[in-house]
Amino acid sequence: MKRFFITGGAGFIGGNFILNLMKSNPEIVVNYDKLTYAGNLDTLSSVENDPNYIFVQGDICDREKLTQLFESHKIDCVVHFAAESHVDRSIDSPGDFIQTNVVGTFELLEAARWYIGEKKIPRKDFRFLHVSTDEVYGSLGETGLFTEETPYAPNSPYAASKASSDHLVRSYHKTFGLPVLTTNCSNNYGPYQFPEKLLPLMINNALNGQSLPIYGDGKQVRDWLFVEDHCKAILEVLGKGEIGQVYNIGGHNEKANLEVVHTLCEILDELVPDSKFRPHKNLIQYVTDRPGHDRRYAIDASKIQNQLGWKPQESFETGLRKTVLWYLDNKDWVSRVMSGAYQGERLGLTKP
Repeated sequence: MKRFFITGGAGFIGGNFILNLMKSNPEIVVNYDKLTYAGNLDTLSSVENDPNYIFVQGDICDREKLTQLFESHKIDCVVHFAAESHVDRSIDSPGDFIQTNVVGTFELLEAARWYIGEKKIPRKDFRFLHVSTDEVYGSLGETGLFTEETPYAPNSPYAASKASSDHLVRSYHKTFGLPVLTTNCSNNYGPYQFPEKLLPLMINNALNGQSLPIYGDGKQVRDWLFVEDHCKAILEVLGKGEIGQVYNIGGHNEKANLEVVHTLCEILDELVPDSKFRPHKNLIQYVTDRPGHDRRYAIDASKIQNQLGWKPQESFETGLRKTVLWYLDNKDWVSRVMSGAYQGERLGLTKP
């Protein structure tokens, strides 16, 4: 599988995936992204002139455009990242999440089904990998882990929209024989993450002396997964995963939000010794918890480890340090996001 169609490739995980994928010299990579607020082509500036990389701006709800691209580029591997993903936004505007995450996934599945049938693509040579989240499983108590057999119990409009898309993907395999794979990952962090998410938000606020808002008591627990480990896991699933199967991907790093922010503040105190806001933990401020805030997520990633041989390479401590160093070394990327400048240079970027 050398001809990739990546949806949402200008987003955080999709962008990191493309940067990692290009190192393996694929025949072609088509990055298909609507370029909403979270799509940032600055992330891919290092590969934008590579002859094997093609960017196309488009909506995954546009089935006609999808089928045209599948056919013209002879795609044999779809990796579906495109999604609205910020829980707070799903509470404010749930309709956007249903449209992109549910309807968009449906249109992409239909395009793939047409392409395989109409163009007589051998199913053994085609893959449709759907990237999902551990949030579809709901919330855990103080013990236990999410496995691939855990019943779905989404608690936010975002999680419900992703759960719906997971079920659609499964049904297209069971009903139509589409060669699908699904991955459900834990909390990703790392370079190029949009600053509405916890870690980049806290880094940016701390460096500028702004408050570090913590929801509720800050004891919500997440399993933290370094984004490059996630990208490598997806490639393992694409290469060796069993068609129709689900693989949970986790970092084996359960941390409470408050602990995460305290650790981050300690790293910033060390790496930015001349900051006038040290100790940065003094910027922490508790705010009202958001509605339906799940208490704990934790992934059992033994299936992908035992069957495919993948396991995360980064501990939370090493991954967090790499993340902080990246943000300190890439202040231009951050400033262009914060100012909105990254959104102003999008015309004429689509290759023919």
